[in-house]
Amino acid sequence: MSRPRPRRNGDTGPTRLIAFHKPPGILSQWSGDPNWPGLSSLLSLPGFYPAGRLDRDSEGLLLLTNDGGLQARLTDPAFHLPKTYVALVEGTPGPEALEALRRGVTLTDGPTRPAGVRLIPPPGWRPAVGELPGQWLELTITEGRNRQVRRMGQHIGHKVLRLIRWSIGPHTLAGLAPGQTRELNPPGPPPPQPPA
Repeated sequence: MSRPRPRRNGDTGPTRLIAFHKPPGILSQWSGDPNWPGLSSLLSLPGFYPAGRLDRDSEGLLLLTNDGGLQARLTDPAFHLPKTYVALVEGTPGPEALEALRRGVTLTDGPTRPAGVRLIPPPGWRPAVGELPGQWLELTITEGRNRQVRRMGQHIGHKVLRLIRWSIGPHTLAGLAPGQTRELNPPGPPPPQPPA
């Protein structure tokens, strides 16, 4: 079932783009289901739709817009818009595992594009309830496949224990607590055109 696209500017007024810090345990859709709440449990933004998704267990930056064209440009993998994640993984990936991510790994739905990846110290955020020890990574990808970062971690033998999306293009989570929003006004330049 396809998700409805926001209407064009003429129907919704000026283009707006909102940054939202999605907490874990919230679906990246307005309606919930019998087990998990949706965005409407935290926000009231009629006419807005998510530009992309974060899986239920992940947290971090989710962009919301009322403009279908902007939503398409932000989510279309052809635009190669970088997304940076901070991930806590089991164990410590060695140089070979990190290099595999940098080259690209083959998942069940095909090879990934090369990722930027590096080990980082613990970011100093409040630990999640029951958070296990592990190694923190920073990963930058230019795709948005279903549960991609989690599957990449599994592929190299290091399960992702916690996943936070830090940035999408020029927009970051800086200064946003879980559940908070920030108007991105103006929305900024459109992402670059897809390569020919």
